Amino acid sequence: MRSTRYSILIANRKTGAVRRFTISRRVGALALIIGVGVFVTPLLMGLGARTASEAELAGLRLTNDILRLENESYREATGELTGQVASLQSVLTQLSEVAQLDPTTKAALEKLPTVLRSRAMGGGTSRVDPALTRAINGSPESTFGILSDLLGVIEDRLASVRTKIEGHQALARATPSIWPLIPRWLTSGFGMRPDPFTGRPDFHSGLDISADHGTPVKATADGKVEMAEYFGNYGNAVVITHGFGIATRFGHLSRFAVRAGQQIKRGDVIGFVGSTGRATNTHLHYEILLNGQPINPLRLLARP
Repeated sequence: MRSTRYSILIANRKTGAVRRFTISRRVGALALIIGVGVFVTPLLMGLGARTASEAELAGLRLTNDILRLENESYREATGELTGQVASLQSVLTQLSEVAQLDPTTKAALEKLPTVLRSRAMGGGTSRVDPALTRAINGSPESTFGILSDLLGVIEDRLASVRTKIEGHQALARATPSIWPLIPRWLTSGFGMRPDPFTGRPDFHSGLDISADHGTPVKATADGKVEMAEYFGNYGNAVVITHGFGIATRFGHLSRFAVRAGQQIKRGDVIGFVGSTGRATNTHLHYEILLNGQPINPLRLLARP
């Protein structure tokens, strides 16, 4: 059986010429399939590409939203850490300002033995600014970790500085830094001298400060009254312990203004000038003891 054949006519409108093409049914079907493939394939590819692009765009949008949330959380966290760091540094500055001493006490404190000052105040401070600089100038990935570490360092340092400052202030309060009475006329200094009764060489363990009978005598540092009673050659005597192995002794008082066990502050009146005990005239005998041994009070006091 002969296959069905098809004729295709192509006419030229200008010349009127007509051309005829005859193809079999099988060839026509093949041509139709090829034609459909030529036109449909690009269309399908375009639709597939569009679908892929929309999926990729949706993925990018989701990733962007996640990054935005992470960035906001990162900024919030680092902002809080930075604020805490600044706050702690401000506390350190305030502590340093509070620790400032008046010139007289500071001068007396500096004249104490180095070992005593080191034991009371501890080691020196360390700077944290370089770490903060690295945190500011470093990459975003490292900033959070550095700020966290820095915060821990400052918190530890704050505790250390607070302990040091508290020790510094306690030692300052315990340091006899003022004169026990005014006016301050020295009649005998610390060290060897002729005994006022025998004339023989004798060691004088403090200062003799001349004053009128009844002149108020003041504590030269904070402390606790260890003794307020008659004590041999010292007559009416007051001994005050200040901590750190420091004590002061006041002799020849006419009467007391404190009692044993009483807590007193620098400048409090502890008694009044007299001539009780082994004394040739009215005056105050004043001693500073360090670990039970007398030291020259002028080491801690400005000369009159």
